[in-house]
Amino acid sequence: MGCGSGPHVSGNGNARADARALGNEPAIAPEQTASFMIRAQLADITTLRVDAIVNAANEQLVPGGGVCGAIHRAAGPELARACRALGGCPTGSAKATPGFALPATHVIHAVGPIWQGGDKGEAALLRSAYTASLQVASELGCRSIAFPAISTGIYGYPLADATRIAVQAMRVAEVGGAKMPEVIIACFSEDVLRAYRSEGVTE
Repeated sequence: MGCGSGPHVSGNGNARADARALGNEPAIAPEQTASFMIRAQLADITTLRVDAIVNAANEQLVPGGGVCGAIHRAAGPELARACRALGGCPTGSAKATPGFALPATHVIHAVGPIWQGGDKGEAALLRSAYTASLQVASELGCRSIAFPAISTGIYGYPLADATRIAVQAMRVAEVGGAKMPEVIIACFSEDVLRAYRSEGVTE
């Protein structure tokens, strides 16, 4: 799971994340989300031709397993070299690199939390990883972005809770006043897709 080379952009969504407790956000009116078209689909994130894809990274920004490993393999060895130049990335934050051999122009490396039972600030950190990714994408001028289900793999975050946090974060994101016309959730399994459908995200 990695992060970037040369000039890079980083973001941290903790300030807004800490202000929102899981499940306590108000209902989102349609007009508040008009700048975002969020859709979920079964997809291999490494094949998507979007401005940016999000990598579920670790703090060391080294190639890992799962989505992270797949992104590094598809991007080529330049991605790992770019990530080493960034010097790590704190949990809840995000940094960007070029996409190299990927169809996506950029890779935004977001570090989600390891699940430790839910009382170690995991919800705020996961929300922050999503909002930080959107901040970075906005600063890069992106108009389309694809996310994996951050922290739901080997980091063990319960899928239903993680999905709810992800959707909330996307719907209330304030990306410096910028718009993000297309937000794709690249679901790696039917279970993940069903979780997003249950949160009202359609194709």
